[in-house]
Amino acid sequence: MDREDQDKLERLVNECVKGNRQAQKELYKMYYGKMMSVCYRYANSTDEAKDVLQDGFVKVFQHLKSYNFKGSLEGWVRRIIVNTAIDCYRKNKGVYFVEDEDNYILDANYSESAESIYSNFGVEVIMEAIQELTPVYRTVFNLYVLEGYSHKEIADELEINEGTSKSNLAKAKRNLRQILEKKNAQKHG
Repeated sequence: MDREDQDKLERLVNECVKGNRQAQKELYKMYYGKMMSVCYRYANSTDEAKDVLQDGFVKVFQHLKSYNFKGSLEGWVRRIIVNTAIDCYRKNKGVYFVEDEDNYILDANYSESAESIYSNFGVEVIMEAIQELTPVYRTVFNLYVLEGYSHKEIADELEINEGTSKSNLAKAKRNLRQILEKKNAQKHG
């Protein structure tokens, strides 16, 4: 980002902090698409994703005065949105969470077969397949694979242990591969 763009962004953020509704609307529009896709990855429905996005942006505007312009604003906003999605997950945890500490070892051919199955589909189809995972598996998968969290961070955020995180990730990958294999068979059948 060049200095002129950085100055514009700083002015926009400062206006948002002052409560300027037009500036807040502009910032919301700037990140709506990317953040909605983040919310959709964690939510069970479009309505839930919209609720998470709305709650997340409320938090963004509440805490924007603490943004220090060290690092990207998009990354800062994304972190708040992801944390809001995790809060939603925690709130609904009793509804669909089961502690799972089964053996999480994947078969040796997993990565090779996974890469070949993923290469058959575009991002949109893969994202739809991720949505078909159970909420628990989808959340752990998203946090680990797409957000780059460690198993320790996932365990802390979701209030589970690391073994459960590893197990759920392995099962999420296995189930995702099965979903994609089924779509591949339908595509060629």
